[in-house]
Amino acid sequence: MCGIAGFLNYDEHRSLAEKSNLIQSHRGPDSNGVWSSDNLSFAHQRLSIIDLDPRSDQPFIKDGLVIVYNGEVYNYAEKRKFLQDSCGVEFTTTSDTEVILELYRFYGEKCLDHLIGMFAFAIYNPATGNTFIARDHFGIKPLFYVQQGKKFAFSSELKTLRKLVAKDNSVNFTALAACIQLQWLPDHYCIFEGVSRLQPGHYLLVDSNGQVQCHEYWKLSEQPTPDIANLSLQDTIDYLSTELENTISRHLVSDVEVGSFLSGGLDSSLVSTIAGRKTGSISTFTIGMRQEDKKIEKMADDQFYAELIAKKEGFNHKSIVVEPNVVDELPKLAYSLDEPIGDPAAINTALICELANASGLKVLLSGMGADELFFGYRRHKALLYAQRYQKLPAILRNAIGRSVNVMPVRIGNSGFRLGRWAKKFNSFANLPISQGFQRSYSQYEDDELLGLVKVLDGDHLRSFADYHETVMRSLFIDDPINNFCQTDIKLYMSGLNLTYTDRATMAKSIEARVPFIDKLFVEAAMSINSRFKFQKGESKYILKKVAEKYLPKEVIYRPKSNFSLPIRSWLATDLNEMVMDLLSAERVKKRGWYNPDAISKLISDHVNGTRDNSAKIYQLLSIELWAESLL
Repeated sequence: MCGIAGFLNYDEHRSLAEKSNLIQSHRGPDSNGVWSSDNLSFAHQRLSIIDLDPRSDQPFIKDGLVIVYNGEVYNYAEKRKFLQDSCGVEFTTTSDTEVILELYRFYGEKCLDHLIGMFAFAIYNPATGNTFIARDHFGIKPLFYVQQGKKFAFSSELKTLRKLVAKDNSVNFTALAACIQLQWLPDHYCIFEGVSRLQPGHYLLVDSNGQVQCHEYWKLSEQPTPDIANLSLQDTIDYLSTELENTISRHLVSDVEVGSFLSGGLDSSLVSTIAGRKTGSISTFTIGMRQEDKKIEKMADDQFYAELIAKKEGFNHKSIVVEPNVVDELPKLAYSLDEPIGDPAAINTALICELANASGLKVLLSGMGADELFFGYRRHKALLYAQRYQKLPAILRNAIGRSVNVMPVRIGNSGFRLGRWAKKFNSFANLPISQGFQRSYSQYEDDELLGLVKVLDGDHLRSFADYHETVMRSLFIDDPINNFCQTDIKLYMSGLNLTYTDRATMAKSIEARVPFIDKLFVEAAMSINSRFKFQKGESKYILKKVAEKYLPKEVIYRPKSNFSLPIRSWLATDLNEMVMDLLSAERVKKRGWYNPDAISKLISDHVNGTRDNSAKIYQLLSIELWAESLL
């Protein structure tokens, strides 16, 4: 796990590479290096995980080819053996970096067909003058790039390009619209004009004149192994159990200790337990909340379940209770995240990684991805119920809607979760399925957002709506369960969950590995019969049946809890002063993006308890903190 950057046809390309190593130093504190030719420089910051010897430092050069690489290829040992036995390759290291380089030498761009893992890498071939740049199948690892005439630059982090070569680029307001609407930025957007992301499952060919060709090398297909869909329930359980054990085994390859996030929920408990049994012992990390915060949030007690699992399995377990003074760290986090992300789970991730780093670890496993693969979000179930709800007489639905609108979201100092859920359901329950899906995780109605943000118009909003529609119509259109899953894999998982995870973990020099988001396991999960994902009113039914082999039922069937922070509680206490400062009428007018009266009403409705605007307020706060750090 590392940071990479490259600069082509800039007069000062070596100096830019050296500066990028300073900006991205947190991604690789173990070593850094720069390689240069007449018109091209590569930079690399190394977090040593596989082959810790300096011989594997990067940029790595062998027989003319030069590579910089960020990530892990989990099947590298198998591919190394093939290259040795069948191709006569002589290796100088035991790293996966050298394996990628030799696969490229042997297969060219088709080397990507042989890689299982997470990666973003660039290989320069002096024989052709071309640079080959690739990103993994799901976008676990990031890569940004800029093309400016004959000049071309890429890096692991947006701030690197922003500081060095994209200083004058303005905010992309289409991206800002999506960001405010969703709390996160879809992966096909970038917050700055003139800067692009390399999309998951794509590669670039960049010639010596900085001209770029972009190609897609992989995408999820509908039922990649169709016969799996015909298995019985028990055979499907056995099949998935084997696949899950296999992917976790792959993700344990390392020359340093591998630990695990442990929230006490199904997914992280499953990953931690299997990993712990395979390794003999594992260090796990949990975050907890104060009792007064849990009361307002109506949060499940993650610590209790995490400690239950840790004690049962004999983990080396550590936990941290989050205090509201963590708000002092928000400006630093905004800078680390590169783009405005309004999901407070990023704070949790950073705090756990800080604890893991202090404990001497470099690698943590995560249970991320299971909700997307197995129909695990509440909105998934709600959208299915909405289809039934729409069959009720309109007069009855209208009456229900009016009643819901007047429900409170807070009673005294205690949160009223039913009120929050009912209002959210009411916002999309009467919409067509595609619009309803988008609305289920959107924060605003279109008219409300246009009234809030002065710099937006209808075209800005239609851009994401059209893209969302395209994604929903691309796969499983006759299978709503898998359709919701594949849409979230493409949008929510890539744009939010993988994005904040990479940036928050690497800010603390920790590598996060995501066994559920493995090419082979994803293909397996999306091949099974979707009716096994939601059965008897139980979301993630098949994964829970698999988990019965490993976990106690009180963990498997506990109430679902989000990996988040008590933002509702903090907005009323420790965050209040920051909100009143950064979202004051004076600051809002100075920024020039928002309608001050609309911001004021958003805050007052939340304070009065008539609306739960906590997510909206926190996102606006995140945007302002981001703007102060990177604009």
